Amino acid sequence: MTTTDTEAAEASMLDVYLPAPATITEPSKIGPPPVFPGVRSARLVGLAGRVATVFVRGDDQPQEVPLDPDVDAAIVREALENGERVMVEPDEDGELVVVGVLRSRKPETLRLQASVIEIDADQEVLVRSGRGAMRIREDGDIELIGSRISAASRGLFRLVGRMLRLN
Repeated sequence: MTTTDTEAAEASMLDVYLPAPATITEPSKIGPPPVFPGVRSARLVGLAGRVATVFVRGDDQPQEVPLDPDVDAAIVREALENGERVMVEPDEDGELVVVGVLRSRKPETLRLQASVIEIDADQEVLVRSGRGAMRIREDGDIELIGSRISAASRGLFRLVGRMLRLN
């Protein structure tokens, strides 16, 4: 066997182990960059139905991102009005979806709205504003404190107790 035959045999053996240079794909042609796998914050700039327009942290272009089916659009609309951020994460297909609202500061006004609101305390509930207060204790005592207390009824107004003391 000549040197040329030996080199050809070695070259054919290398072809088995190394791909031909034409089959190697350049990194820029592989596809879109991978999606960040975790939860990211985003600044809300718009909401149309169940699609939010957001600036995802680290991106310089707005994106239209659908709301997750478990997210109430009214909560996202309220976050938009209050200037709050939302949380986004990729779904099973790698597309971003809004999965929640991120509250990062104490609101000036706290509004509770629901079909039923329950406040349950083991010992005491206290509602206070300035010099007025309402306290409900576990033993059934209820106190109303204020400089002027008014009560009105469109129908029957009933005060019931074993004793009523006025002044």
